[in-house]
Amino acid sequence: MRRILCFGDSLTWGFDPETRVRFEEDSRWPCVMQEALGDGYKVIEEGQNGRTIATEDPAEGEKNGLTYIGPCLESHAPLDYVILMLGSNDCKRKFSYSAMDIAGEMQIMLEKIQSYNRFMCNDRIRVILVSPPHIADSIKDSWLGDSFGYENSVKLSKELSSWYKQLADMYGCTFVDAAEYVKVSDADGVHMNSEAQRKLGNILAEVVLKAGK
Repeated sequence: MRRILCFGDSLTWGFDPETRVRFEEDSRWPCVMQEALGDGYKVIEEGQNGRTIATEDPAEGEKNGLTYIGPCLESHAPLDYVILMLGSNDCKRKFSYSAMDIAGEMQIMLEKIQSYNRFMCNDRIRVILVSPPHIADSIKDSWLGDSFGYENSVKLSKELSSWYKQLADMYGCTFVDAAEYVKVSDADGVHMNSEAQRKLGNILAEVVLKAGK
């Protein structure tokens, strides 16, 4: 059985932009991917609301993905795939990052995963790096607008894909630009609705199957 770790934020956790609770399993992309892949795969959900790539968030608490990725890899070993989709929360106003800064954080995370993979897993793990769907213009009217810095977060999120593509090429990852396939909901400008969640799950199942050939 091939094991897949889905490491992300609220987009992976399955935050419903309308009800602000968690989607049921049939509408969370990792679960949809599991259904599409079938019994030969085990998909592990590791989404956390507010998770950043590598930044401490004093207002929200323990959200730093870099400090958790190591223990997470070990606790779920053995792994065949790691799907990384992070960066949306790093666009928040309080961090004052550029897209290049966010990519720099992601590079550090990829270095950490690569080191673990090389020295502990004999390069068994394949990394799929996903650039998250763009924050929508509707963020200007969203309850999340103040936190994300309104229009600036839209600009940042749109700049991430080109940086992530460069990182994927550098580190031998499979790259997926989620914005090519799905959009976030105008209900809050940040999170996907159930239809987009299901679509992304099926897209990433196809990516996994292609990567395994």
